[in-house]
Amino acid sequence: MQKKWISLLVVMLALFACSQIVSAARPIGGDQGWYEVMCNVDGATVSFNGHDVGQIQNGVLYVPVYSTGTPYTTYTVQKEGYTPYTGPINSVPGKGDFVTLYATLNPIAPTPAPQLIGGDVGWYVVNCNVDGATVFFDTTNEGQIAQGTLTVKVYVTGTPFKTYSVQMPGYTTFNAPITQYPTKGEKVNLYATLNPLPTASPTPVPTKKAALPTGVIMVAAMIAGVVAATRAGKKP
Repeated sequence: MQKKWISLLVVMLALFACSQIVSAARPIGGDQGWYEVMCNVDGATVSFNGHDVGQIQNGVLYVPVYSTGTPYTTYTVQKEGYTPYTGPINSVPGKGDFVTLYATLNPIAPTPAPQLIGGDVGWYVVNCNVDGATVFFDTTNEGQIAQGTLTVKVYVTGTPFKTYSVQMPGYTTFNAPITQYPTKGEKVNLYATLNPLPTASPTPVPTKKAALPTGVIMVAAMIAGVVAATRAGKKP
């Protein structure tokens, strides 16, 4: 008698285990078919034509449909932190059939926080021998030299400058790379020497001696004649 009860208990346990296996597998029977939605993210919500039909569990969601019902045309799978997936539904399962739909969700890349400019600053001190010369960092006009220097404030978290130039009309332009960057509260000296542009020497204009007036020439000729006659009269 005891053996019969043990055998019966074993049979009941076996039936219970089978029922659990069946419940985790595909549904069976009924006057309907199923959509089998496969997804790589558990907890993702599945929508058919914009209507929620359940969530992915253990990589799958079974959605029962009647073949006589209005057919669905699109499905969407989405979860916070992932890019939503939307695809077309091109077929309707028949009675007892399955149509498998696939969705792969990819994590959304985090948006990098913008680098704030401000707070920690340093300075460039541009030294130059010509007051009034204009200073450029890259192509940005930073100001003019006054009393031999110009101090330029920069943010240590900002995009670093690469070159500087100093220019003044009548002088050669000075260009140089920026290879040192100030840290918080630091000053970096930059130097520029401007040389005057060479000036062209004026071309000398040849001068001509002015001709003597005609009257002066005649008077000189008469005097010369008188002198000559006087000398001739004194000869023995």
